[in-house]
Amino acid sequence: MSGTKKLMRALAGETQVVPPIWMMRQAGRYLPEYRATREQAGDFLSLCYNSDLATEVTLQPIRRYGFDAAILFADILLVPQALGADLWFVTGEGPRLSTVTTQADFDALKPADAIHDTLAPIYQTVRNLSEALPSETALIGFAGAPWTVATYMIAGRGTPDQAPAHALRDENTALFEALLSRITEATIDYLSMQIEAGAETVKIFDSWAGSLKGEAFDRYALAPCREITAALKTRHPDVPVIGFPREAGEKYVGFAKATGVDCVALDNSVDPDWAAANVQIDGCVQGNLASAHMVTGGQALIDETRAIVRAFSGGPHVFNLGHGITPDADPDNVQLMIDTVRESR
Repeated sequence: MSGTKKLMRALAGETQVVPPIWMMRQAGRYLPEYRATREQAGDFLSLCYNSDLATEVTLQPIRRYGFDAAILFADILLVPQALGADLWFVTGEGPRLSTVTTQADFDALKPADAIHDTLAPIYQTVRNLSEALPSETALIGFAGAPWTVATYMIAGRGTPDQAPAHALRDENTALFEALLSRITEATIDYLSMQIEAGAETVKIFDSWAGSLKGEAFDRYALAPCREITAALKTRHPDVPVIGFPREAGEKYVGFAKATGVDCVALDNSVDPDWAAANVQIDGCVQGNLASAHMVTGGQALIDETRAIVRAFSGGPHVFNLGHGITPDADPDNVQLMIDTVRESR
């Protein structure tokens, strides 16, 4: 069935008159049904690890909107937790982790192949979804990229400029690279298990790739993505991989060829016409409507959506936001975006 699904056709390089559409964080706090299920779960991590409820919130936007793909409901920080880091969420502030800043901290982590007991409920959610989704809806698995995950493990929280991770990279490069290597190994196994459970494609989220410049980007964003993609292609040759080096700017150019990913997701800081000329020439691209339009709506949403569809109409394209939808978004604006993308039917 995968070969007939719009998302899978785009990832295989097919240009479609109406691009497939899904949305980052499409199962989330902007939906009242999500908030009700989250309350039932008790807290965010309990929701992630409750396979039945995680299945439910993943299906909610599919039922409401009919997206062409569902993305597994989980979190990029489950991998560090499975490696032995303490993880908790502070209401209104976000995640907190125990930090890895010394050799002793690193030595206390579990080996990469010890993550699966902790992550077993996530694999069960994937199995549930592979059975429950409509036949035309593709299932996306995902993980955080090693650099982005490392920034949280080093700082113990999200930071505006990833300064603690940059500092450790400069001050103790060996420790920093050992941590990146451990995360990379775990991510390969984690994504491979998602695929075995039923994920038809996987996405690597490098949310903080843009803070790496020059050679550092090549070494710590591009190279780990290439390693993960190559390992997955060896184990699962027919499963496409989506890479998202957010705010990579000029580094988007050639990223697909350098890493082997089948699709490059674009943030909304890059112009679609520029990206079509410089990135889409290498294959499928995904993006890149600003998530703010999901809050403000109106004619500006319609005009920008049309402009993006038009810009990428000459090649394989997956319509998406340039970043995740925000909790203050209006669900009606999501429907307006979908209707605008599909108006050429």
